[in-house]
Amino acid sequence: MPRRDPDARRGALGALVANLTPVDTREESPRELSVESLTPSRFQPRRHFDEAALRDLAASVGDRGVLQPLLVRPLPGGDGHEIVAGERRWRAAKLAGLRAVPVVVRDLSDEEAQDAAAVENLQRADLDVIDEVDLTVALVSRVLGLPAEEVPARLHVLVNRPGEHPEDVTRLEALFTGLGRGTWTSFVKNKLRVLRWPAPVLTAMREHGLGYSLAGVVAAAPEGRQGELLDLALGGATKAELRERLLSFRKDKPADPAALVARALRDRRRLDALGAKERRRAETLLGELARLLGEAG
Repeated sequence: MPRRDPDARRGALGALVANLTPVDTREESPRELSVESLTPSRFQPRRHFDEAALRDLAASVGDRGVLQPLLVRPLPGGDGHEIVAGERRWRAAKLAGLRAVPVVVRDLSDEEAQDAAAVENLQRADLDVIDEVDLTVALVSRVLGLPAEEVPARLHVLVNRPGEHPEDVTRLEALFTGLGRGTWTSFVKNKLRVLRWPAPVLTAMREHGLGYSLAGVVAAAPEGRQGELLDLALGGATKAELRERLLSFRKDKPADPAALVARALRDRRRLDALGAKERRRAETLLGELARLLGEAG
């Protein structure tokens, strides 16, 4: 598939990332808007809000107010404003009983709003891993001018053969430096692999908030047993309980004859312990195996 021309989007995104956060409003004068006049964005990249953390934030907001203004944009027709970045602060303000919050209003296109929300959320330490990966892939797709589904393969190519596309490497380094979430190579080696997990596991992470550590245990299970582990995880099982169940699957697994033979042949003491009759029998069987494998080859 031919690459899209990314120049216009790259310039806007580069300026956004260079600003480190799209809601850095220290040089702007925020205004107050009613919490009821604000609408959550349809581009909100954070799929789940931790209720306990939200209550903690609400307590802080109740004591100190909202310290960082929300970024909002006017809704069509002048009917209120849409939150571009800061929905957690807005939710916390509502929980705390605040009637108004500080905002900065900007006219942003859908694409600009989507980029701003992505960059702002990637600045947060409490972002779910799957949200982080999906958001980062989306930003990389725009920086490199590739469809999102092609990004993982391109990133693996760049890690292994960076000299083939030095301009892409430069753009990635600039993006990740601005985001402040480590290097792009570390992202590829440590987090991008999540997208290789089974589809039901990824769906559970995206739609039901399944945590990264629990999802990793489910993904490590034999394919035929992942559904059982996934049900346990979504039902509230702890990581220790999932690991115990996973170990029981492995104990129930029939021994692999080829693996047993390979281990025995590597263990000289086991071979030396055979009697003369058993040794001759083993040599006969190995000879037959060698003949069969030779014919198969």
